[in-house]
Amino acid sequence: MYREAAVVVQWHIRTGEYHDSITLMQTAQKVTRLPGVRDAAVVMATDANRALLQSAGLWNEELASALPTDVILVVSADSAEAAGNALSQAELFLAARPEAVACDRGTGRPVRSLRGAMRQQPQSNIAVISVAGRYAAREAWQALNQGLHVLLFSDNVSLDDEIALKKYAAAEGLLVMGPGCGTALLNGVALGFANAVRRGPVGVVAAAGTGLQEVTSLLDRIGTGITQGIGTGGRDVSESVGGITMLQGLSALQQDPNTAVIVLISKPPSDLVAKRVLGQAGESAKPTVVCFLGSSSPWQAQTNVIRAATLQEAAWFAAEAAGRSGSAARAELARDAAEQRGQALELRRQLAPGQRWLRGLFSGGTLAAEAQVMWRDLGLKVWSNAALDSRHQLRDTALCQGHCILDLGEEEFTVGRPHPMIDHDLRVRRLAQEAADPEVAVIVLDVVLGYGAHADPAAVLGPAIGRARALASESGRTLQVVTSVTGTENDPQGLERQVQALREAGAVVCGCNAAAARLSGELVLGLKPAEERG
Repeated sequence: MYREAAVVVQWHIRTGEYHDSITLMQTAQKVTRLPGVRDAAVVMATDANRALLQSAGLWNEELASALPTDVILVVSADSAEAAGNALSQAELFLAARPEAVACDRGTGRPVRSLRGAMRQQPQSNIAVISVAGRYAAREAWQALNQGLHVLLFSDNVSLDDEIALKKYAAAEGLLVMGPGCGTALLNGVALGFANAVRRGPVGVVAAAGTGLQEVTSLLDRIGTGITQGIGTGGRDVSESVGGITMLQGLSALQQDPNTAVIVLISKPPSDLVAKRVLGQAGESAKPTVVCFLGSSSPWQAQTNVIRAATLQEAAWFAAEAAGRSGSAARAELARDAAEQRGQALELRRQLAPGQRWLRGLFSGGTLAAEAQVMWRDLGLKVWSNAALDSRHQLRDTALCQGHCILDLGEEEFTVGRPHPMIDHDLRVRRLAQEAADPEVAVIVLDVVLGYGAHADPAAVLGPAIGRARALASESGRTLQVVTSVTGTENDPQGLERQVQALREAGAVVCGCNAAAARLSGELVLGLKPAEERG
């Protein structure tokens, strides 16, 4: 325990104890609401979480002995009594066992295995696996051996395991979507972080979870919908894996009589995978929109293959090919871009001398990649923990530099804590940190709605945006916060309700991630340090 400025901080280490990230998040939220508690953290002792505790003022060197397999509980409170009570309550919350949600019909006992689940639902043909990475491959093998397709939500699965699983599945006529596959829409059923989108003639295969969400949500807003949304996991398009699942998904959609238009989405694939995928796409008469974000792979013109530079373009080009966009897609996109350039000029005039840096705090890896590509194409040098150019890899994720994008969904941030689309605590803390930098001009946030995501992200991010802008205003600056919202009106969170709440908090809300990236990038073009400005 230590005291600082009338604040008492107490901690406890639970050694060799694993809890899933949702349990840890829920425990921290319950503790934070207790009387006298100012802040609390309940996390696995990973390097990223140690950095978070340090930046939040919750770190003490006595915690350095904790291992990544240990749980750290830290509380700051108004008194030693409040801190001690909060730690005791946290221990009780962690010790409580959740009630079983299903029982085996044969034994009456809680279902705790795949075999038990199959007895419950023998008609099932897909297994969704979300366990700690070290157990995920084993569970996936069991599912495949039962003849099930696999959506492998878990990450931290070895490359060798992924390759072996996918090769076996392909030989058996099964799909392995993942590892790290966060989204799929199969026969109208949303899996993982998917959105409530209408059915329609467009089929999507994506090595990019939030890319799939962005495109399908935009298609829904334009007025069309999808047949299937197949996720592959981000590593699928690497040369090592060879695009096994993407090629399987593309083949399935090419044969599907209900799919009239196909969309393929990924971050830059290897040249070999790009060649294989484009070659297979060209063999079908169905229009295929290909969005390989930032890819420099050779591209041979094919009459039925349409290249899209952004996720926004992918949605509009697909809708146009399906005959549902209502107007020429390229003309509509050009009008949007012109409006954003004009808006950027107005917002730039509000900045104080010396404000010049862009900071992106993203929950969606594909959305972070898209923003990187667009900022790079505007001539901006962008640093990131998930840099598309290894020369611009951020060395210390606890400290941004220059124009910078953090993908908070990367493994270094999600080991031992929930995905940032579920828990916005880390983003709220980083938002305050970046807002305190007098050279920061714009902070960009993606807000992703849908099943599995936070129930009301604007209720958390809105007040944080308001505080960040107020902090800048007190120092004589105007901090611009630009957001996009990925989702539909039928999502549990409600698209319009989220947009309105963010605008009321002072954010500039754009219609899609590409628009937010374009607006924010244009806004900082030409900005210089205070001593270089007139």
